[in-house]
Amino acid sequence: MDQDPGNQVVVEAIRTLARGTLPERMGIEVTEASAQRVVGTMPVAGNTQPYGLLHGGASCVLAETLGSVAGALHAGPGRATIGIEINATHHRGASGGTVTGVATLLHGGRTLATYEIVITDDTGRRVCTSRLTCLFRDTVPGGSGGGGG
Repeated sequence: MDQDPGNQVVVEAIRTLARGTLPERMGIEVTEASAQRVVGTMPVAGNTQPYGLLHGGASCVLAETLGSVAGALHAGPGRATIGIEINATHHRGASGGTVTGVATLLHGGRTLATYEIVITDDTGRRVCTSRLTCLFRDTVPGGSGGGGG
């Protein structure tokens, strides 16, 4: 499937911003990004708990990363995006391969946005369902103003 050139620019900018951060260390790759929908992947290997299954906290990091990226795109330039609430229901374990998360906008306002993030395994089975609420603030003069959660 051919990517929209504008989407490729956004995805590349996200990759640049992620350098040296937790999502990069966990192998999270954003593959599609808009204010309404962000898609990304994460390897299971290296993100497991002692029993060899995907760590629930890793699912939350993937969910918050994707939802925060979408929130930052929704908020727009010059506004800070702050994740203020996340929950997750872990439906089944994943022991290998890659998981894919899709963050979909549920509500988008001027000060808050809420995203549902569905994480599936390589066979399309739902591993986790998460919900993230982001708060938007005007950037403090001299502040960084970036997105992220």
